[in-house]
Amino acid sequence: MDNCIFCKIAKKELSSEIVFESKNVIAFRDVAPVAPTHILVIPHKHIASLNELNTEQRKILLPEIFECIDELVEKEGLKEDGYRVVNNCGENGGQTVDHIHFHLLAGRAMQWPPG
Repeated sequence: MDNCIFCKIAKKELSSEIVFESKNVIAFRDVAPVAPTHILVIPHKHIASLNELNTEQRKILLPEIFECIDELVEKEGLKEDGYRVVNNCGENGGQTVDHIHFHLLAGRAMQWPPG
Protein backbone atom coordinates (compact mmCIF):
# COMPACT_ATOMS: atom_id res chain seq x y z
CA MET A 1 0.00 0.00 0.00
CA ASP A 2 1.52 3.27 -1.14
CA ASN A 3 -0.07 5.40 1.58
CA CYS A 4 0.31 3.02 4.55
CA ILE A 5 2.49 4.65 7.21
CA PHE A 6 3.60 1.27 8.60
CA CYS A 7 4.61 0.04 5.12
CA LYS A 8 6.70 3.21 4.75
CA ILE A 9 8.39 2.51 8.10
CA ALA A 10 8.99 -1.14 7.13
CA LYS A 11 10.53 0.00 3.82
CA LYS A 12 12.56 2.62 5.75
CA GLU A 13 11.00 5.42 3.74
CA LEU A 14 10.05 7.04 7.07
CA SER A 15 12.40 7.38 10.00
CA SER A 16 11.63 5.32 13.10
CA GLU A 17 13.48 3.87 16.07
CA ILE A 18 13.67 0.24 14.97
CA VAL A 19 14.33 -2.15 17.86
CA PHE A 20 14.00 -5.49 16.04
CA GLU A 21 14.00 -6.70 12.47
CA SER A 22 13.88 -10.11 10.80
CA LYS A 23 12.95 -11.31 7.33
CA ASN A 24 9.19 -11.02 7.98
CA VAL A 25 8.81 -8.81 11.07
CA ILE A 26 9.90 -5.36 12.18
CA ALA A 27 9.40 -3.62 15.54
CA PHE A 28 9.76 0.07 16.35
CA ARG A 29 8.96 2.50 19.13
CA ASP A 30 5.59 4.24 18.89
CA VAL A 31 5.90 7.98 18.16
CA ALA A 32 2.93 8.70 20.47
CA PRO A 33 3.54 6.26 23.35
CA VAL A 34 0.82 5.55 25.91
CA ALA A 35 3.28 3.82 28.26
CA PRO A 36 6.98 4.25 29.04
CA THR A 37 7.64 1.25 26.79
CA HIS A 38 5.43 1.26 23.72
CA ILE A 39 6.70 -0.81 20.80
CA LEU A 40 4.77 -1.73 17.66
CA VAL A 41 5.43 -5.12 16.05
CA ILE A 42 4.32 -5.53 12.43
CA PRO A 43 4.90 -7.81 9.46
CA HIS A 44 6.90 -6.27 6.60
CA LYS A 45 4.14 -7.36 4.22
CA HIS A 46 1.01 -5.23 4.18
CA ILE A 47 -1.89 -7.10 5.75
CA ALA A 48 -4.77 -4.89 6.81
CA SER A 49 -5.80 -6.66 10.01
CA LEU A 50 -5.89 -9.92 11.92
CA ASN A 51 -9.03 -10.75 9.93
CA GLU A 52 -7.04 -10.67 6.68
CA LEU A 53 -4.46 -13.31 7.65
CA ASN A 54 -4.77 -16.48 5.64
CA THR A 55 -3.94 -19.90 7.09
CA GLU A 56 -0.36 -19.92 5.83
CA GLN A 57 0.30 -16.40 7.15
CA ARG A 58 -1.12 -17.41 10.55
CA LYS A 59 1.31 -20.34 10.67
CA ILE A 60 4.34 -18.23 9.71
CA LEU A 61 3.74 -14.67 10.88
CA LEU A 62 2.05 -15.09 14.26
CA PRO A 63 4.83 -17.28 15.71
CA GLU A 64 7.44 -14.85 14.35
CA ILE A 65 5.61 -11.87 15.82
CA PHE A 66 5.43 -13.52 19.25
CA GLU A 67 9.08 -14.63 19.03
CA CYS A 68 9.92 -10.98 18.38
CA ILE A 69 7.83 -9.93 21.38
CA ASP A 70 9.57 -12.53 23.56
CA GLU A 71 12.96 -11.21 22.47
CA LEU A 72 11.92 -7.61 23.15
CA VAL A 73 10.55 -8.52 26.59
CA GLU A 74 13.98 -9.96 27.45
CA LYS A 75 15.94 -7.11 25.84
CA GLU A 76 13.83 -4.40 27.50
CA GLY A 77 13.79 -6.16 30.90
CA LEU A 78 9.99 -6.33 31.10
CA LYS A 79 9.44 -9.84 32.44
CA GLU A 80 9.62 -9.11 36.16
CA ASP A 81 7.23 -6.15 36.33
CA GLY A 82 4.93 -7.33 33.54
CA TYR A 83 3.70 -6.06 30.21
CA ARG A 84 0.68 -6.07 27.91
CA VAL A 85 0.40 -7.19 24.27
CA VAL A 86 -2.54 -5.74 22.34
CA ASN A 87 -3.92 -6.19 18.84
CA ASN A 88 -6.79 -3.91 17.85
CA CYS A 89 -8.88 -5.28 14.98
CA GLY A 90 -11.36 -3.15 13.07
CA GLU A 91 -12.93 0.20 13.86
CA ASN A 92 -14.81 -0.88 17.00
CA GLY A 93 -11.72 -2.75 18.17
CA GLY A 94 -9.79 0.52 18.11
CA GLN A 95 -7.62 -0.13 15.04
CA THR A 96 -6.46 3.21 13.63
CA VAL A 97 -3.84 2.05 11.09
CA ASP A 98 -4.94 -0.51 8.52
CA HIS A 99 -1.81 -2.66 8.82
CA ILE A 100 -1.86 -5.50 11.34
CA HIS A 101 0.19 -4.53 14.39
CA PHE A 102 0.71 -5.57 17.96
CA HIS A 103 1.44 -3.12 20.77
CA LEU A 104 3.95 -4.12 23.45
CA LEU A 105 3.18 -1.91 26.44
CA ALA A 106 5.05 -1.77 29.75
CA GLY A 107 6.54 0.47 32.40
CA ARG A 108 3.35 1.38 34.26
CA ALA A 109 0.38 -0.39 35.81
CA MET A 110 -2.18 -1.27 33.15
CA GLN A 111 -5.86 -0.73 33.85
CA TRP A 112 -8.78 -3.09 33.31
CA PRO A 113 -11.04 -2.85 31.45
CA PRO A 114 -8.68 -1.31 28.89
CA GLY A 115 -11.16 0.67 26.78
